[in-house]
Amino acid sequence: MTLVLLDTNAYLRLAKRIKPMLGVEFGQKGYVLTILKQVEDEVLASAKLRFNYPWFDNAELVAERLAQRIRLRQDEKEQVEAATSVLRAHVLGNAAAYTSQGRSPPSPTDCFILAFGQIRPAIVTTDDLGMHLLAKDFDIPIWHGHELLKKMLSAKLIDNARVREIYEAIENNDDLPRSWRAVKHTAFIKIFGPAP
Repeated sequence: MTLVLLDTNAYLRLAKRIKPMLGVEFGQKGYVLTILKQVEDEVLASAKLRFNYPWFDNAELVAERLAQRIRLRQDEKEQVEAATSVLRAHVLGNAAAYTSQGRSPPSPTDCFILAFGQIRPAIVTTDDLGMHLLAKDFDIPIWHGHELLKKMLSAKLIDNARVREIYEAIENNDDLPRSWRAVKHTAFIKIFGPAP
């Protein structure tokens, strides 16, 4: 089994459209998606996110998140917290790198997710360019959301129609990341055709 951690935006872009999603094993490497409690807490603490994603409190989705929640042992928790501090200090010490080229500095929650991926081997899925830079600096496996979508498609967990639906919904919400736009007519050429 290969654990795949979704950050807040990756979860919010996919959860409403792929059911069930968390805890379902797929692909040759047995990928299993999950989110951490910190991601839930981030959504619940943000009035803007709660307003934009009112379905987050849907009973079925809450039950799915609870059923698939990962519990850390005390020693793992201490290791993750220590690693989070190192990542956070790195971000603060290199602020210029994390605020250039359309990046925003990884938040404490972002650093926690990446630290978790480092301590408990997992692939972090995010479209946050700052998180990608930090993951690269510390050799933490990381995917863009569209890479996860491609793996789900290859494993037949979703079909072409669902990929189209996800792209359309994200575009309609004016939430299509640059990285998704860049691969729409390459990684998903069988679905969307060549670039116009």
